Amino acid sequence: MTTPLDKKSNLTEIRERFDSDVERFSNLETGQAACSDAPLAMELITQAALAVTPRMSRVLDIGCGAGNNSLKLRLEAGFDMNFDLVDLSRPMLDRAVSRLSEINRGEVAIHQTDFPAAPFEQESFDVILAAAVLHHLRDEEDWLAAFKKLYEWLKPGGSLWITDLVAHDCPEIQAMMWNRYGDFLAEQGGEEYRDRVFEYVDKEDSPRSVGFQMDLMKQVGFKSVDLLHKGSCFAGFGGVK
Repeated sequence: MTTPLDKKSNLTEIRERFDSDVERFSNLETGQAACSDAPLAMELITQAALAVTPRMSRVLDIGCGAGNNSLKLRLEAGFDMNFDLVDLSRPMLDRAVSRLSEINRGEVAIHQTDFPAAPFEQESFDVILAAAVLHHLRDEEDWLAAFKKLYEWLKPGGSLWITDLVAHDCPEIQAMMWNRYGDFLAEQGGEEYRDRVFEYVDKEDSPRSVGFQMDLMKQVGFKSVDLLHKGSCFAGFGGVK
């Protein structure tokens, strides 16, 4: 990735891209098509959330997109719960509410904002889901502040579960894994598709390694942190407050 952090897409540009991409994020079977691990990662964080926090009543889904992860959690749980959905894109939020309301009788509240700016009180949520959203954070201060908020918003014993694009600390490993990811994208949609995905990732995203993020989770107070899955450039992991 060559674009400096201060030249990356701003929140308005990110919102505009997702406003026009609702359909691609509305498939529960594939999740995000550009991620080969999306269905597995979604299944794993769902099962982990239910294993650790089986009696959840209020769930926060940040960067919820069209609602895939909340839908998966509600279907697997088999009982109604209250959801708070956060996303920059109003079309994404509208689609998420429509889909989730078909299967869930609990309250569904929407918040169109960048998640660190959301006005939640401390100890509000049993579970927080963060799928393909944290990679939009920029410098170390942004990352630390975000994890502090996520920790504070959880009830004691609550859990945070993340699936996301990740980087690697070793440059040689980063190059190797990025080449593997490029091969996957080319197989899915050809070289033009690969180049298009790489272009917007370079402009829009600033992922960090799993180790960096899990260390931050420990730093802000999570009492246990676990890696559920790691592919080439995507991972699923989380922790318990």
